[in-house]
Amino acid sequence: MGCFFSKRRKADRESRPENEEELPKQYSWDQREKVDPKDYMFSGLKDETVGRLPGTVAGQQFLIQDCENCNIYIFDHSATITIDDCTNCIIFLGPVKGSVFFRNCRDCKCTLACQQFRVRDCRKLEVFLCCATQPIIESSSNIKFGCFQWYYPELAFQFKDAGLSIFNNTWSNIHDFTPVSGELNWSLLPEDAVVQDYVPVPTTEELKAVRVSTEANRSIVPISRGHRQKSSDESCLVVLFAGDYTIANARKLIDKMVGKGFFLVQTKEVSMKPEDAERVFREKAPDFLPLLNKGPVIALEFNGDDAVEGCQLIVNETFNGTKVQDFIDCFVSESKETASGDVDSFYNFADIQMGI
Repeated sequence: MGCFFSKRRKADRESRPENEEELPKQYSWDQREKVDPKDYMFSGLKDETVGRLPGTVAGQQFLIQDCENCNIYIFDHSATITIDDCTNCIIFLGPVKGSVFFRNCRDCKCTLACQQFRVRDCRKLEVFLCCATQPIIESSSNIKFGCFQWYYPELAFQFKDAGLSIFNNTWSNIHDFTPVSGELNWSLLPEDAVVQDYVPVPTTEELKAVRVSTEANRSIVPISRGHRQKSSDESCLVVLFAGDYTIANARKLIDKMVGKGFFLVQTKEVSMKPEDAERVFREKAPDFLPLLNKGPVIALEFNGDDAVEGCQLIVNETFNGTKVQDFIDCFVSESKETASGDVDSFYNFADIQMGI
């Protein structure tokens, strides 16, 4: 190994006047805007309605603590959010890239979307949830869950900024770290529960500027039945392959199927490899292998009597038109007999890949 010497640094020192001090080096992290944690915190509030408008949190961490009888709305995406020691509060949280952690909270009603959801030492929470991974409760009781249902114009972009998919929602697949024999520490809210009755739209002048809707047909996240008992023995799997209109086509199909009386059980957005496709689609796999490189697929499970036939008809009527945006590449279960296996094969693969 040799040594490298440079005459340039010596020349620089010699050319600088004796009374001139050398300026300290500037690094990129020195030039970042300083963040004051107090700007990303609600603490010690009582009987207040407070919030943050779109663009005012912009991916920062947020803390909510020691609040009582408050209505709290975070209309922006964030990194993580911790809620400590809050009582009788109504809370809305826009998409959270990481975790939402409730600790020692009581009698709170919430609507939120996140990558990870944890509850510890809490009592009587009612949560309308979108969560990409399995929600976890610990040392808690009387925790009730429903599917996320909310809309405002900026919300779809905030999901993207937080790295969350509206189709990856395991809201009803709860894991209890501390189960009690003979008791159930959590349950699902009634299927007809109205989110507005739990987490109402804000009424203050500042927060009314956010054009919120809680109508089911406008929800950014598709409303799924999750682990509720299925109404029929027949389900149908639809897998839409990536394209320019995949999300719009998935939403259109959901609207039409639900409008015909079928139920959306679960959704998933995930990348597939050729070996995954061969395992899920079996003899049909060669038809879909060239499509896998375009991006993640979106899978939908519908349930109801004659779901397979109904789905095939709706797909043909809706998407096999003459317009470019009406043509899609998709897999639809072929028969009632094979559909159950289709659903199990796909979602078993997806859950393993996503670590659920």
